[in-house]
Amino acid sequence: MTRRSCFACALALVGALCVTPAARADDCPRIVSQSPYLTRALEWLGRGGCIVGVSRYDREELALPRTGGILDPDAEAIAALSPDLFVTSNWADAERMERITPSGARLLRLDGFSSLADVENMLATLAKASRAKNAAARVAAFGKAWRAAARKLAARNKGKRVLVLSSCMGNPYSFGRGHLVGDLFTQAGFEVVENAPKIRHADIETLIAEGRPEIVVALGSQSAESCRAIAPDPGFNVVGLDAAHFIHPGPGLLEAYAEMLEVFGEESAGAP
Repeated sequence: MTRRSCFACALALVGALCVTPAARADDCPRIVSQSPYLTRALEWLGRGGCIVGVSRYDREELALPRTGGILDPDAEAIAALSPDLFVTSNWADAERMERITPSGARLLRLDGFSSLADVENMLATLAKASRAKNAAARVAAFGKAWRAAARKLAARNKGKRVLVLSSCMGNPYSFGRGHLVGDLFTQAGFEVVENAPKIRHADIETLIAEGRPEIVVALGSQSAESCRAIAPDPGFNVVGLDAAHFIHPGPGLLEAYAEMLEVFGEESAGAP
């Protein structure tokens, strides 16, 4: 069995990979989810059957009514669904969200993009608000799984300087330690060289010259090839990882660690 398939077993135990939206139960609050990552989290918590409306960006919930975007919600569409719970990202303007929240509904603005600990807090808060059953054990299992993977990675990679890029094409940005992507690498023992707290747009040559990384990670295999083309004899390793594993706060982030273990963790099989 490969390292990735072993970790997939842990993913399945946590319940991050095989989520089937539950049928609507009598104790379901009517939920409008205004962001895809919150929809995914609700489904993982077993509350998918409680969702009555989703944003235009949700690609999987095709049968549900659409309620506009994260920054431009459709107040009439939301009101027509008579939600009990209206969940959205804290990117959305608080005053505007309060104004369009239907009478009798609870507004919940959540983050999840700052750190893995923030993801755990988001899941726990969403579980409580949606009255999800047995959620505490599931959230705890997620926390245990990502910490175990991070320890294995740190045994091999502690202190290695890494620059994590959204891309090596177009107008890329790099991730700092105060962003979820940066925290994924920091928790895994890497030294993230980007000093900006969240993300920063800059040309690749500047980012590399300032950060002096040992490893450049590009979130996308084609992007990694572009890095190599820009710096054909770079003096650092260029690694492409699947961006889809890194961009959604939630239990699916265990896929990011599974891929990182496959790429960076071969010598750490015996790590605790």
